[in-house]
Amino acid sequence: MAASSGRPLPLVTDQTEFYWTSGADGRLRIQECTSCTALIHPPQPVCRYCRGREMGVRAVSGRATLIGFTVSHRFRLPGLPAPYVVAQVALEEDPRIRLTTNAVECDPGELVLGTRMEVVFERAGEEVWLPLFRPAAEQGQPAPLPADEVEPDQVRRRARPMVSTEKFEDKVALTGIGASPLGRRLMVPPLSLTVQACEAAIADAGLTLDDIDGLATYPGAGAYGGFAEGGITALESALGIRPTWHQGGGETFGPGGSLIAAMLAIAGGLARHVLCFRTLWEASYAELVKQGRIAPPAGPDPGWLKPFGATSAAHTLAQNAQRHMHRYGTTRETLGWIALNQRANAALHPTAVYRDPMTMDDYLRARPITTPFGLYDCDVPCDGAVAVVVSAVDAARDLAKPPVLVEAVGTQITERLEWDQSTLTHEPQTLGQSAHLWTRTALRPADVDVAELYDGFTFNCLSWIEALGFCGIGEAKDFLDGGKNIARDGVLPLNTHGGQLSHGRTHGMGLVHEAIVQLRGEGGARQVPGARVAVVSSGGLTPSGVLLLRTDT
Repeated sequence: MAASSGRPLPLVTDQTEFYWTSGADGRLRIQECTSCTALIHPPQPVCRYCRGREMGVRAVSGRATLIGFTVSHRFRLPGLPAPYVVAQVALEEDPRIRLTTNAVECDPGELVLGTRMEVVFERAGEEVWLPLFRPAAEQGQPAPLPADEVEPDQVRRRARPMVSTEKFEDKVALTGIGASPLGRRLMVPPLSLTVQACEAAIADAGLTLDDIDGLATYPGAGAYGGFAEGGITALESALGIRPTWHQGGGETFGPGGSLIAAMLAIAGGLARHVLCFRTLWEASYAELVKQGRIAPPAGPDPGWLKPFGATSAAHTLAQNAQRHMHRYGTTRETLGWIALNQRANAALHPTAVYRDPMTMDDYLRARPITTPFGLYDCDVPCDGAVAVVVSAVDAARDLAKPPVLVEAVGTQITERLEWDQSTLTHEPQTLGQSAHLWTRTALRPADVDVAELYDGFTFNCLSWIEALGFCGIGEAKDFLDGGKNIARDGVLPLNTHGGQLSHGRTHGMGLVHEAIVQLRGEGGARQVPGARVAVVSSGGLTPSGVLLLRTDT
């Protein structure tokens, strides 16, 4: 085929050259463990199945099964105009091997899961051939989707029990919360937002800056695209705090992972009051790029997804949602009830970005983003900062507000971390963390009064609801139908401040803030009466975490 232009091209290394240059002779090549003959993708120095270290390369047939696809309407790349189809295929030789690709030479409206596909290469640049897939000439009945490496109903049996009867959670409490102004395109320096939130949280706890001896954040310095203010370094430079412990980074327990790290530091005696914070300024960042006032970053290696236009978490989660629909009969209306619930709650919150009423028709008619997601399946990019103070429990009882105690955390990874190699029908990194949570407490889902569950997209929320056991795996369609179960007066009051879908994308920390508000009884018109136990999830896809919080009575 003719060479394509404009797509982000993968970095070709000695370890990946065999894959990206396969198209030179038209034969798709995959890494092979020569000890057990398993195929390995992406390439690794060790076999995840037999732990062998002798690796080779095998030419495969190029035949595969279509196991996921999404028609991308909102996202555009040079050389890949919308709409285009991001797809996942499982190789015929080993269905454990899944490739992110584009489905080509087909009508997207006629694609169905289980379609038999075959590789066709497109040259992109001097040394890269992109493996794309088209429907094979001979079809027959749709093939079944491959099984997950760990099936959802098996995950709970893989959760590791507590290694000690002593829980670090018993040594900590959440003592202060603060938030900056929140809005679209505030055009305020992000560090200013951070400082406002942090000062508010410290004052809320009845502390001073001199009391703070720990700092924690996500994702820390080095984040780009409006995803942080500069991390620990920037805040310490601004406020002159001298912490005995600090932590910042992206590979933690989700965007709220700084809280769990802070708890461990306090339980280990490294600090007594840790200030945790999270700042986003994506909306202003995008506007500044549009105006040419700042240059967009070059970004990291496009990796295995972006060359095919899979530039957003939306492209991965949309395929997970589609497979959930295929397997369990979930519908767009199922997701719609989550969006409507969040909007109804946001109407009672004065700082929410979206407060106007929304109907199911409004939801279903909204412009498509990447199928099956429409506009209201996606959270609201905004500017804002949230801060939480984590304290030693013995110090917490003398502070300004009643402490919120930590009953349990869930952090265990049971699924593969790579977005397109992990669990098929659920958001990756929800099942294991949820199962782990319940090994660390005698409480159960029925004890939860309020759920603040990560909703970067509606499907995030659905995955957490099932993973945490508020309904069975695959039963969200019935549980969510009509929206009554998740309303403020339902069996599981959900995202009572409007969530990220309507209140704004505060990346998990806003959910923690709202859980503490609810457990303190400070929710005003949106308060759930008698709330004593709250569950808060943070993130997904990337390593995530989940917290079970409770009052002191």
